[in-house]
Amino acid sequence: MWLDKLKTNPLELMLSTGNPTLLFFIERDLLDKISEPVQTLWEQHEPTRLIAKQGMNGSWRYRGKRPGDQFGQNYELLETWRNLRVLVEMYGFNRHHPDIEKAAEYIFSCQTEEGDIRGILSNQYTPYYMGAIMELLIKIGYEKDNRILKGFDWLLKMRQNEGGWIIPMMTFKMQEFNSICTLAPFPPKKDLPFSHMATGMVIRAFAVHPQYRKSQPAIQTGELLKDRFFQEDIYTSRKSVDYWYKFQFPFWWTDLLTVMDSLMRMEFPGDDPGIQKGLDWFIQHQDKDGGWKSTYGKVKNSDSDLWVTYAVARVLKFFLK
Repeated sequence: MWLDKLKTNPLELMLSTGNPTLLFFIERDLLDKISEPVQTLWEQHEPTRLIAKQGMNGSWRYRGKRPGDQFGQNYELLETWRNLRVLVEMYGFNRHHPDIEKAAEYIFSCQTEEGDIRGILSNQYTPYYMGAIMELLIKIGYEKDNRILKGFDWLLKMRQNEGGWIIPMMTFKMQEFNSICTLAPFPPKKDLPFSHMATGMVIRAFAVHPQYRKSQPAIQTGELLKDRFFQEDIYTSRKSVDYWYKFQFPFWWTDLLTVMDSLMRMEFPGDDPGIQKGLDWFIQHQDKDGGWKSTYGKVKNSDSDLWVTYAVARVLKFFLK
């Protein structure tokens, strides 16, 4: 039924790929075919290559410039999360793989007594990355772990009065960044409006947790995000409305697709006016070939557009029942 509501059938485009990994997820999630165990993907070249670069402590070494070293930024934490995204979202890895468990334990080693996983912005609070990191840890099987529950407690303490989250550092001028990194973490000013960019990354942790996705704070946050569709953010370097339409897979920043994916996992109804607004945008902006474009990191012969199309189709299939 959901395909009948689209201008072009996106399955024809997606099934034309020669990527066996993408075909696995298309057949499992969009065609409801009984597939081989996901572990069959783990021995492919790309995940094998990534795991070969993993350090003994479970982290991945960041190889680029490191201007924040002197301010205590943990580049390895960010790099580990970045690679874990690929292994989990594109190859279905979970904690039953020993190297994924090593990566998770490294990430947990960065958790403070307060409950947050810290280091991406030196000693400062990063609720947005906390949510995105917890999303992966929950997906790989740590949803009952006390360290995850402690992380949720921390996130709830960081909420704005109206709901949602901000990035405390983003309330300062960027030229103050380096000096702020050397100070004790700044708490959020809770009377300020929330940032949908930050909140959209936080909600991903709630959306994938079997209990927290049904909680009052999660539902309230979903309502807040729907009301922000296609508006400018109040803070951050990603204020422009255009960022709602910049898609990538695996997910990183907040955009229309990541929020709709979270609302799908939280089982918002398809006839909700806010959900309808998001669905209408995707239907109206489908390409002639049936797909939707990735706007990050285009590489020759890459399947990045097809992965984004798969993620959009997954959302449409759920809501357009």
